[in-house]
Amino acid sequence: MSGRTRVAVVTDSAAALPDDIAARWSIRVVPMWITVGGEAELEGARPLDELIGLPEVSTSAPTPGEFATTYAAALEHADAVVVCTIAASMSATHEAARLAAAGFQDRVRVVDSRSAAGGEALVALAAARAAAAGASLDAVVERACAVAARVRLIATVPNLDHLVRSGRVPGIAGWAGKKLGINPLFEFAGGRIRRLRPALSADAAAERMVAHVARSAVAGGRLHAVALHALALPVAEELAARLRPFDPDEVFVGAFGPVMVVHTGPGLAGIAWWWEAPG
Repeated sequence: MSGRTRVAVVTDSAAALPDDIAARWSIRVVPMWITVGGEAELEGARPLDELIGLPEVSTSAPTPGEFATTYAAALEHADAVVVCTIAASMSATHEAARLAAAGFQDRVRVVDSRSAAGGEALVALAAARAAAAGASLDAVVERACAVAARVRLIATVPNLDHLVRSGRVPGIAGWAGKKLGINPLFEFAGGRIRRLRPALSADAAAERMVAHVARSAVAGGRLHAVALHALALPVAEELAARLRPFDPDEVFVGAFGPVMVVHTGPGLAGIAWWWEAPG
């Protein structure tokens, strides 16, 4: 897409949004920060596999100034900006985006995706499609908020140790996954993580995730989905294949970036999705 548009869309790098899809829909991505041994670097500055196992790795949100720079650049080609962020309950990113927006009056609006990774990506994509169709600022925001209210994410991890350390789930869940050799499952929806009944194998976990997608189907609805992974590409590709019988409007594979992997650990695989009602 080229030329001036009514609304530009911005997201942050917590969204598992492949570069080619972001480029196709002109979605600008503000990178988060990684701190390794006390030294800060932008997410993506080094390959993810170099970070695995390194001590003292932490993450931080983009600054309001970094968001403001992105807004200003977007407004050179658009009349307004809609920003879709990782859930406010999970990161300071949403607040940084909101503080930056205050300097642009009503030309920048910030939407809490209430999700992360593929869920956040689906919200940003819905906003970008509405913007590409010529929707007004209010209509793009409305679309993003509607999808944020519907999007769900279910994933499995080899164990919950990383999530336990980050304070996202109760410690006993990590103990059970490690001691019993089960495949923990969790759901992220509405800005909150909750544990699901664990699966007894990786294949059973995949079946359970696809079953959740099927049970949430809307009659005559169209599926939008992302198969997610953290250094587990073959598993995500298999999940994407399991979704194709639903004849989805879109299904793609999205890789977790370093910021997300710091909190989940490697080996995560999952599905983010929402059903679009007919009409």
